[in-house]
Amino acid sequence: MHLAGKKITLAVTGSIAAYKTPQLVRLLVKAGAEVRVITTRAAEDFVSPLALATVSKHPVYSNVADGAAWNNHVELGRWADAMLVAPCSANTLAKMANGICDNLVCAVYLSAICPVFVAPAMDEDMWLHTSTKNNLDKVRSYGNQIIPVAHGELASGLVGEGRMAEPEELVSHLEGYFQKKNNSPLKGNHVLVTAGPTYERIDPVRFIGNFSTGKMGIAIAEVLAEQGAKVTLILGPTHLRTLNPSITTISVESAEEMYNTCMHAFQDADIAILSAAVADYKPTERAPEKIKKQGGTLDIKLTKNKDILATLGGLKKDGQLLVGFALETTNELNHATEKMERKKADMIVLNSLKDTGAGFGHDTNKVTLIDKTGYKAELPLMSKQAVAEAIVNHISLLRDAEKTI
Repeated sequence: MHLAGKKITLAVTGSIAAYKTPQLVRLLVKAGAEVRVITTRAAEDFVSPLALATVSKHPVYSNVADGAAWNNHVELGRWADAMLVAPCSANTLAKMANGICDNLVCAVYLSAICPVFVAPAMDEDMWLHTSTKNNLDKVRSYGNQIIPVAHGELASGLVGEGRMAEPEELVSHLEGYFQKKNNSPLKGNHVLVTAGPTYERIDPVRFIGNFSTGKMGIAIAEVLAEQGAKVTLILGPTHLRTLNPSITTISVESAEEMYNTCMHAFQDADIAILSAAVADYKPTERAPEKIKKQGGTLDIKLTKNKDILATLGGLKKDGQLLVGFALETTNELNHATEKMERKKADMIVLNSLKDTGAGFGHDTNKVTLIDKTGYKAELPLMSKQAVAEAIVNHISLLRDAEKTI
């Protein structure tokens, strides 16, 4: 039911579990999905392209070019509502983790703007190898969803972890994703998200800034879009970007630019999530030319920037939800709770610089969720994608509760 009318790209790679993919395609088609299959050359040693073409009712592609014809990987990457890599071999996983593009599957993956689901399949020793775990973490950190492997008999004859999830489980996983997206309380909501740092110019070549990369805010924006929200992402200076077509990105540099953009976007927003690391201060004066080295010290007078969270808290109307972030180093819970109340936010996400692997620049984060009802939940260290899902899920609960009041 939840797959009816959905377009699924199935990428089959060189694992013996590929023999199960005709059944997987049959189940997807039976559920109402339109399936296009692409394979690596190695996959064809384990499953016949003819069998896959027969059950999908579409040609199977394995080369970027067939004779004089070009199989448009960009079009294939943009066509689907979801891409499923099943089975995903250790070799393909490594390529996905490192952006290696030497076959059609990798080219379509790198062109995909839809959610990507990865179903690994390999022998237990390969699955448990440190390099595989690192590759899994990298692929997950890009926003892809890893479907857990199963425990059972493996091709080597060993019994352990590494089996690809069964076709029925893979279909169920996709159905659950689309069901959640279609039934989310956030579907159709306009959500404002801020992410990244701000730069406050001292002169034409120097600035005051911080080490934020925007990873956390971008992950939140992508999870929101997956749940059917219309997202406006106000992004400070960072090399990171999102390709999700449901996300409108507005690039800014300074705290003042972010403030002005937020004031405009908040008027029509149902929810605002302020995860950006906005500079508290800016130089009172900006030098028109590069400041030359002189003397032993350089004194720069700073003035306070406008407080975006507090301003939006004062403007918040009935029905709007406001979520802030707090980075604390001492008395964290009390300071974060006080910040939420003082700035009239509905929820605060607390980061602590004391937690190893959390904060700026990491692919992981460790946060505590606090809301106006008195709810507090300390989450373990997780990937920023998983943290984003936890944050958005709690916002969904708050949103749903507001609708029932």
